[in-house]
Amino acid sequence: MTNTTEQFAEFADVSATTLLRFATAGSVDDGKSTLVGRLLHDSKSVLTDQLEAVEAASIKRGQEAPDLALLTDGLRAEREQGITIDVAYRYFATARRRFILADTPGHVQYTRNMVTGASTAELAVVLVDARNGVVEQTRRHAAVAALLRVPHVVLAVNKMDLVDYREPVFAAIAEEFTTYASELGVPEITAIPISALAGDNVVEPSANMDWYGGPTVLEHLETVPVSHDLTACHARFPVQYVIRPQTAEHPDYRGYAGQIAAGAFRVGEQITVLPSGRTSTISGIDALGESVDIAWAPQSVTIRLADDIDISRGDLLAPVGDAPATSQDVEATVCHVADQPLAVGQRVLLKHTTRTVKAIVKEIPSRLTLDDLSQHPNPGQLVANDIGRVVVRTAEPLALDAYADSRRTGSFLLIDPADGTTLAAGMAGESFATTKAVAVVEDEEGWDF
Repeated sequence: MTNTTEQFAEFADVSATTLLRFATAGSVDDGKSTLVGRLLHDSKSVLTDQLEAVEAASIKRGQEAPDLALLTDGLRAEREQGITIDVAYRYFATARRRFILADTPGHVQYTRNMVTGASTAELAVVLVDARNGVVEQTRRHAAVAALLRVPHVVLAVNKMDLVDYREPVFAAIAEEFTTYASELGVPEITAIPISALAGDNVVEPSANMDWYGGPTVLEHLETVPVSHDLTACHARFPVQYVIRPQTAEHPDYRGYAGQIAAGAFRVGEQITVLPSGRTSTISGIDALGESVDIAWAPQSVTIRLADDIDISRGDLLAPVGDAPATSQDVEATVCHVADQPLAVGQRVLLKHTTRTVKAIVKEIPSRLTLDDLSQHPNPGQLVANDIGRVVVRTAEPLALDAYADSRRTGSFLLIDPADGTTLAAGMAGESFATTKAVAVVEDEEGWDF
């Protein structure tokens, strides 16, 4: 065998220190794109021709200094309006860690874009304008981060230069945000005072805020512990493709190919095939053309079983005794991302990992106002950017984990069967990690944030 348990432990340790996925969010004009541009510029992650293009565009707009926000605002409409519309992904690296960054919009009507950008993030940077403090959109973004179970949140209090770098201003904003986010169940919150325009506490420590002794934004991004303890995850393997060559060289070969969604699988381990419930034993694991005795997420492998079982794309392999329950009734929180509404009684397709089944929206019990976390009962439909609870009945049983247990196997998409448009992104199980009760408000008037 080519891989051992020691190699697995070593791989898990390396993966925890080499890559961080994070997203930026905040209200309009809080300086998200400028912060990202400053990060890229001061960490020497900008190519010379990119910087020259930004300088030329800034001069054309009558600005004396380069507008670093232009490094991320790539759409023409974004540059012309000075706002962020689309999710801009950027890849950069330092000597300590590699980064995948999602710069998300701040406008209310683009809340769905923040959901997209933060759905795979391990950390969210929420910006606040020091002059304005915590506003409604700040609370919305904190709530979205909590809904998506983002484990680390950084509160970047920006534009400290415009409030004379006063510590009491920062302290008041940090206390208000931390209290709110903690009530939502955000497990870790780090507050950092910055000036993205001047570069204070972004990459280099600020000489203007000697009262602050914490890390800079980049230092925190480089050192924040990212949990990749794969051995502690519930092992899940969605089958993507059945390999059956039936050649003279491999007459009886039957393998199930896919990407391990979570946890680890070992040769000799007993597994359950869902939704059928049949059991078998792993007789072999093939990775990159070689047989191995252990494989872990997110490796793409082929698993061979000791028994011939009817398995096809969309089935899920899980260890015996640690398999999710199957059900045709899915209760979840969804963010509606399509322009057309999602209504009670609507027929949809539900895509969960590699499995896509027919479904119908049975109920929409409530719609959530992220401003104050009040629930508006029985809205009848959800429109673009709405977040609400739904009950979906599927034509076939699904093996979903709670989103709190697994972001990968606890999430799903609702799709329009007519044209394939993605309607909503769903998170199975409870909404927030907190047990705090939320108010139920009668919604007699139309509501749409």
